[in-house]
Amino acid sequence: MTDDASSFETHRRALTGLAYRMLGSRTEAEDVVQDAYLRWHGAERDTIQEPRRYLGTIVTRLCLDRMKSARARREIYVGQWLPEPVIEEGFDPAEAGDLAHDLSIALMLTLERLSPLERAAFLLHDVFGLSFTEVAEALGREEAACRQLATRARVHIEAGRPRYSASREEGARLAAAFHAASQTGDVEALRQLLAEDAVLYPDGGGKRAAPLNPIYGAEKIVRFFEGIARKNSALFSTEARAAFVNGLAGFVLREPDGAIDTLAFAHRDGQIAAIYLTRNPDKLRHVRF
Repeated sequence: MTDDASSFETHRRALTGLAYRMLGSRTEAEDVVQDAYLRWHGAERDTIQEPRRYLGTIVTRLCLDRMKSARARREIYVGQWLPEPVIEEGFDPAEAGDLAHDLSIALMLTLERLSPLERAAFLLHDVFGLSFTEVAEALGREEAACRQLATRARVHIEAGRPRYSASREEGARLAAAFHAASQTGDVEALRQLLAEDAVLYPDGGGKRAAPLNPIYGAEKIVRFFEGIARKNSALFSTEARAAFVNGLAGFVLREPDGAIDTLAFAHRDGQIAAIYLTRNPDKLRHVRF
């Protein structure tokens, strides 16, 4: 059993990254990987030539099963859907092997618009590194069909991927400046930090107060934060801890009532281009202040 566990652990982070990209939920991803371990433990090891390929196939099939009910839940989801945030100290993408290059929220939102099979074919081939012959075996489809699925996914992803800067230092500087301006009520400073076409994506999931749709444009975003400050001055006592959320500079917030939120900022040309605000408590159970 010890050998079973140690051999599985070498693949756990990569498998969790694969499942997270499939499902958009860290919690569900970890559940899927645990299910995969139980299957691995009960499998005839002598018949498995490539453990990584075998485990990637198992995880993908388990995710596809879960996605049937997940897509039904998405159809009745209240407001903007965001993926469950990944806070680096709890789930370090730098240690996720081949899957580490992009856990961004923008990519997750693009993946969400793909069909389950498109997503699976793209991730297994382009990210997890399986051949299309192996992808076809994993998905129970013809190889040519899997190539088409991955090609369609690739086109959507390239079209939907924003050209945001990846500089973590610049992101951290802008996030800190945004927080300082919002805490002091410096409206002009907020306006200067935001790109004219900036977008705020709020996710309350119908569980906590949040706009139902994205807010487009710097002026509307500034007015939104002005309104919050005017209606609830207690929020000025909200505590903030700097963190990287899905690779983006941001904060874990603890409000006066103890509720947890996360904020993440994407930036372009020295200004904030997108803000991702997650307030749905169902997605924040694993986040600690």
